[in-house]
Amino acid sequence: MTEPLGRRLLAEALGSAFLLATVVGSGIMGAKLAGGNVAIALLGNTIATGAMLVVLIQIFGPVSGAHMNPAVTLAFALQGEFRWRDAAPYLLAQLAGAVAGVWAAHLMFDLPVWQTSTTVRAGAAQWFSEAVATFGLLLAIFGCLARARAAIPYAVGLYITAAYWFTASTSFANPSVTIARSLSDTFAGIAPSGVAGFILAQLAGMAAAVAVRRVIWAKDE
Repeated sequence: MTEPLGRRLLAEALGSAFLLATVVGSGIMGAKLAGGNVAIALLGNTIATGAMLVVLIQIFGPVSGAHMNPAVTLAFALQGEFRWRDAAPYLLAQLAGAVAGVWAAHLMFDLPVWQTSTTVRAGAAQWFSEAVATFGLLLAIFGCLARARAAIPYAVGLYITAAYWFTASTSFANPSVTIARSLSDTFAGIAPSGVAGFILAQLAGMAAAVAVRRVIWAKDE
């Protein structure tokens, strides 16, 4: 990436903000309109999130890589494809943008800006789900990088759309998303007590994907 760091950080922050505004905002809207039908609310939440990911990666990918996810940034840094000195600023920009997106969603729906979630998401099944979700997300990115770069926005959007439904955790797959969603006591929230377990599982899934990449796509490196 040749863009100045400041420009890349702004892209990461804006991308993360729009992603979280979509995740939380569509969750609020879905819950409002679904009349108590959680499946319908989740479907609305899913479609909006997957669609927005395609858009965000298209517009910010050429600027910052559109990581919008500390697990993605760390995965590339571990493999020598991203400078470690830029990793910390990226992670901070992603987290700041994610929190700003949550607050923007609250403002749009006339809710208190500062909240903490009371939705408990914890336990072995949830943690394993997050490891699987993150593992699959990174594989989608690595596989497209190796053979179909132009497909990355669609692959990521479609993968998250599917993972919302095949994982018990609804596929957070992103540490900054996890932290930011703990600040929203709405449909998409996660109680702060569950954040550490989710993040550890996500990092484990990321590490597994890095290891698998070296086997499956070794010739493409």
